Amino acid sequence: MEGLKVLYEDNHLIAVYKQAGWLVHGDITGDVPLVDMTKQYIQIRYNKPGKAFLGVMHRLDRPVSGLVLFARTSKGLRRMNDLFRERKIKKRYWAITNERPAEFSGELRHWITKDVERNQAKASTKKRPHAKEAILNYHLNASIDNHHLIAVEPLTGRPHQIRVQLMKMGCPIRGDIKYNSLKVNEDGRIHLHAYSLEFEHPVKKEPVKIIAPPPDEQVWNKFKQHTEEFLIY
Repeated sequence: MEGLKVLYEDNHLIAVYKQAGWLVHGDITGDVPLVDMTKQYIQIRYNKPGKAFLGVMHRLDRPVSGLVLFARTSKGLRRMNDLFRERKIKKRYWAITNERPAEFSGELRHWITKDVERNQAKASTKKRPHAKEAILNYHLNASIDNHHLIAVEPLTGRPHQIRVQLMKMGCPIRGDIKYNSLKVNEDGRIHLHAYSLEFEHPVKKEPVKIIAPPPDEQVWNKFKQHTEEFLIY
C-alpha cells in the first residue's frame, strides 16, 4: 500500500494512481499488483475483516502510468462493465512521441490481433481472421524540440491499442521499444499516461470526471503548461 494515491472514492467505486512499472494484476514476477495494494488500503481504512471486494473493469499496461478505476461493489462492477461495453465512458490519454503526426488530428481505425506468446499486438488496415476493430481519435497538442504531445481518446479497448496504432501512424511512443521507439527509458516506462475518465455514476446517476496529472518527470514536465489546463474537475 506504500505510495498508493487515491484519486476518487465512494461506496461503489475507487480510482487510484498507477505508477509506470506497477502491475494492475499479479503475474509470474510475484510483484505486488495494484489490485492488492488497493484491497489493503480498503481493509485498513474501513477496518474490514477478511478480504475486501474489488472488481477490475479495465487495465493499464505495466509501463504505462495513470488512473485505474475499480469497483467496490458487485452492483458497481456490473453497471460499470456495461458502460465500458457500451462505450459510454470517455477515456483520455497523453502520449509523447519523437515523430510528429503528418495530420494535426484525425481518427485511426485498425484491425488488431494479439500474439500471446510475445505479448505483442499487430495492427492492420484490413480485416483479418480473429482480429478486432480498434478505433481512436488523436490531436497534436504541442511540439517542443523533437518531442510531440498527442492527446488520444480510444473509442475501443483493445490490447496495446494506443501503442500499436500510434506506431502504425509512424509515431511510436517514446520509450516503447516493443513498438519501434528508438529511445529506451532507463526505468522501463513509456511516455503514455491515462489522465482522465468521464462517465455517469452507475448508482448515483451523476456525472463523474476523474483526473490524474502526468508524472513529475523531465520529459513530461516539458509540457506542463500544456497539460495543466486539462486537469480541471
